[in-house]
Amino acid sequence: MAVWDVIRSRAEALAEETARTLSQLVQIPSLSGQEQDVVRHLARACEQAGFAEVRVDGLGNLVARIGRGTRVMAIDAHIDTVDTGDTTQWSYAPFSGRIGDGQVYGRGSVDQKGGAAAMVTAGRILSELGYDGAYSLYFTFTVMEEDCDGLCWNYLIEEEGLTPEFAIITEPTNLGLYRGQRGRLEFELHFSGVSAHGSAPERGDNAVYRASETALRVRDLNGRLAEDPFLGKGSVAVTMVRSDSPSLCAIPDQCVAHLDRRLTWGETKASATEELRAICDEKTTITIPRYEKSSYRGTAYGQEKYFPTWKTAPDHPLVKGGSKAYQALFGEAPRVGRWTFSTNGVAICGRHGIPCIGLGPGDEVHAHAPNEAVPIAHLVKASAFYALLPYILEEQQV
Repeated sequence: MAVWDVIRSRAEALAEETARTLSQLVQIPSLSGQEQDVVRHLARACEQAGFAEVRVDGLGNLVARIGRGTRVMAIDAHIDTVDTGDTTQWSYAPFSGRIGDGQVYGRGSVDQKGGAAAMVTAGRILSELGYDGAYSLYFTFTVMEEDCDGLCWNYLIEEEGLTPEFAIITEPTNLGLYRGQRGRLEFELHFSGVSAHGSAPERGDNAVYRASETALRVRDLNGRLAEDPFLGKGSVAVTMVRSDSPSLCAIPDQCVAHLDRRLTWGETKASATEELRAICDEKTTITIPRYEKSSYRGTAYGQEKYFPTWKTAPDHPLVKGGSKAYQALFGEAPRVGRWTFSTNGVAICGRHGIPCIGLGPGDEVHAHAPNEAVPIAHLVKASAFYALLPYILEEQQV
């Protein structure tokens, strides 16, 4: 029997166990910076699944290894989630982890504890098969991605020295094979004015008005941004405005606008800053904020909020290997695409140049939405894919 048949059969046999693993993960809330309990639970699950090494790094990422090969491959899932939002919009308790109708329900089931649960099962399958191939396979369960995508991998590479040849991202793709995403950049525009009494606004310089006029120019800029045939169009939007004044009866003398800038292929921090500078007056200060929040372990590891664009070429051996693994398991070619949102690939590939592909259970349209749920059938297919890929890459001598 071919190895893909063995792996597929075992993944199907472990379907209920994978669903239970995900249900348990969903029941443990894990907002960014508060992942310690889910890390402990996953560490026990990996040990029980037969991983050769299970450890927590200095930031709080859980790193579990299968195999002792000289080459290094990583499979990644972030294990933090966004909050629930208005719980009246949910048809069930967000942290119920309910299993029913062929699905697992709850916050994080799609984004992206489903990928983490499938990874645990993939590790179990590889352990049972006694994988001893060319790769050391590092399964990384990473923290703080929802707050600052890629920060966790900058830490793994720059502080822990974990530098894989390839990485597989398990963010939701509806089981498509993804090979890139637009980057992103956060800007803050600072407007200074002159306060005056609200009864005589002509005596002052209203910072809110200046911000509003600039916001309309930002809206126009959005329509002129570059477009890539694969990744799509760059975009920019004002997402928050806050102002300050001596009182509600005074003209505001300070205003800050926050911008979300999505970067398509060829756009960079420098080019985006130059475009913005061209539509702002000389009194406007443009800054890129920093992320400075400490992890649950108390580790401070900040970074500028610039997250580079990335894509892996369609003829790259990793993309070809992923396609071959999918074809072998499921008898059809995968749907190849890209994420509309951001992933840890901004650090792994965008910053450090390590080729990435992605395949994950669940439809990404449910990410951050109420009533998240992931099909158990997706968990099964994803776990089989993660387990087979190293065999296929070795067969192709990648």
